[in-house]
Formats: sequence, structure tokens, C-alpha cells
Amino acid sequence: MADIRILVQSADFDLAAEYARFDHDASMGAIVAFVGRVRDLDQSITAMHLEHYPGMTEKALAKIVAEACQYWPLQAVTVIHRIGALQAAEQIVLVLTAAKHRQAAYEANAFIMDFLKTQAPFWKKEGTAACLQWVDARSSDQSALDRWQYLRVI
Repeated sequence: MADIRILVQSADFDLAAEYARFDHDASMGAIVAFVGRVRDLDQSITAMHLEHYPGMTEKALAKIVAEACQYWPLQAVTVIHRIGALQAAEQIVLVLTAAKHRQAAYEANAFIMDFLKTQAPFWKKEGTAACLQWVDARSSDQSALDRWQYLRVI
């Protein structure tokens, strides 16, 4: 049974401190970390505001992590997703996965992130500090999700 930790919070997270929570177990042969940040692709995005539905969001994240644990032998998973007002270059999301072998940790991490982007109930506005606009889902996010369909073949 994997040690699972899921947090939705406005406060920033400390990658080193979160990693240290896994570092005590020598049986973990691989720990994979993904940190998503607010990016400014064209120097016009200076702010982002993330909203969620409390309770529903955590339940959706737990379901995604539980599914990953069915496909890969994970020992520990941490998902931390921030909400509220964020500025360019700030951290948004952390996904840490630990397993005995690297392939399981890599694949599970990507799976969790791909499903989080499309299935977790977060709503995002981005723009300048003066004008925020709702952001629609990107087709590239759906394409990333589609690559996992082979796991769901019955």
C-alpha cells in the first residue's frame, strides 16, 4: 500500500522538504519529481488565478493517484496543487512518485500529471495583473491523456 499525500493549498511548497519525506526509506530505488510553474511564453502573462471546488478536487486527485497505484507498484505519492493568485515563475503543482524501480516512478508521475491536467476540477484565469481571462483546456493536454488509453483496455 502506497503512502499517499494529497494537498490543495494556497501556500507555496518546499521541494526539498517534500523530497525529504521520502528519503528515509532505502527500499525506494527511484523518486521522480515534477514541478509545474507559472510560465510566461510571450512576456504578457504576469499573473494566474487558480480556483477549485473544495472536497471534490481532493477526491478527484485521490482517484487519479489510486488508479496510478493500480498500474504501477508505487511506494509513495505526494501531490500538492496550489490555488489562488500566482505570479510568473511561481510553483503551481508538485507530483512526487517513489517506487523500487525508475520506470514505474517515471510512468506513474507522467500519468498522474496528465490526468490531473484534464480530470481534476481546477479553473484557471491568466493574463496581466490588471486583466485576467479564463483559460480553456488545450488540445495538447487531451493528446497527452490519450497515450494512456492502452492501460484501460478490457
